Amino acid sequence: MAAANLVRRDGVEIDYATHGPDDGVPLLLVMGLGMQRTAWPETLIDALVRQGFRCISFDNRDIGLSTRYDEHGVPPLHRVIAARLLRRPYRLPYTLADIADDGMAVLDALGIERAHVLGISMGGMIAQHVAARHAARVTSLTLMSTSSGRLGLPLPSSTVLQLMLSRPNQRISLDAATTYLVRLFSAIGSPNFPTPREEMVRRARDSILRAPTGSGVARQLAAIISDGDRTPMLRKLTVPTLVMHGTHDAMVPLAHGRHLAAAIPGARLHTIRGWGHDLPDALSADIADVIAHRAGQSGQ
Repeated sequence: MAAANLVRRDGVEIDYATHGPDDGVPLLLVMGLGMQRTAWPETLIDALVRQGFRCISFDNRDIGLSTRYDEHGVPPLHRVIAARLLRRPYRLPYTLADIADDGMAVLDALGIERAHVLGISMGGMIAQHVAARHAARVTSLTLMSTSSGRLGLPLPSSTVLQLMLSRPNQRISLDAATTYLVRLFSAIGSPNFPTPREEMVRRARDSILRAPTGSGVARQLAAIISDGDRTPMLRKLTVPTLVMHGTHDAMVPLAHGRHLAAAIPGARLHTIRGWGHDLPDALSADIADVIAHRAGQSGQ
């Protein structure tokens, strides 16, 4: 049973939960774009706990039960992209580095000095900032299905791009929102490890009922775009790093993982054939094994 709590930092409330025994090895989990902390599958959490970890998950700001920024409205993404291409700053309500510091505030609230850090997709980008800004507090870093942000790397597939650009507004019905999420989950799922449709429906409905997404996804996406190319920062990392990526990732193609591993000194790349941009139950035990092995190599 996860214990849920709130931590407050600079006027921001962050909802977090712990999973596993208090004396387990701390592992901070950072979720991706528009996804709540509850998107970490129970099978993966349980597998990590069996490996000896105490998992700490949290809702990134602007999603789930953490502070929302709806008063800022939806950012004009075309202007955010133009500013990125022109290398000009664009003022946003928060950055990925701010979310990285939120994660550290959660560890502070728990009295945890050092932890292993695992991030997926946007969460992997945030985890990169955690390692750069708080290296002394990171025992090891695992980056899953994520990117350095370098321009020129492959874009999501056309199907995924079309779905992302057609995301419905927040006023649609529960059934319509569920249908959209299931279509998206199906498009980015793992061909070799398919999640049953009824399970995708259950997860989608549960997330909507817990906390509707709202317009936070657009603001998080703007923060991703504005973050730019992290390659110069990554080349300075000193944290033991594992990069995990699927061969069939339609959202963040494998080239991103290869570039990420090449940019970080000493990083190891672990690919899984047939894995997409999701966390299928069928892979939970294997993913936990790989993470635990790398964590053991870096010292627990």
